[in-house]
Amino acid sequence: MLPPCYHEPVTSAKKQTQVRLEENTLEAGKAAARARGLDFNKYVERLIIEDTTGARAAGMAAAQRLIDEHGSFLDDLDQQLDAPYASSQPDVAA
Repeated sequence: MLPPCYHEPVTSAKKQTQVRLEENTLEAGKAAARARGLDFNKYVERLIIEDTTGARAAGMAAAQRLIDEHGSFLDDLDQQLDAPYASSQPDVAA
């Protein structure tokens, strides 16, 4: 079952609030919202819902299981995909 933030919005009375953010934090949030096709208010609302319903934690746990179970395969695949480009790039100090 999907968390509430992924269902169609239910018409309800919304409360207005004010949040003070550093300018770079605000701009990063607005950019993240645009990248997801959301307005800033909906983006913030989803972040709060995901954080407070456990949806974010469940997603992070699933991602960790994927890495734990298939990490070596993903590492090998990454190396194979990067191999053709490694020889054409000059040595760069890390």
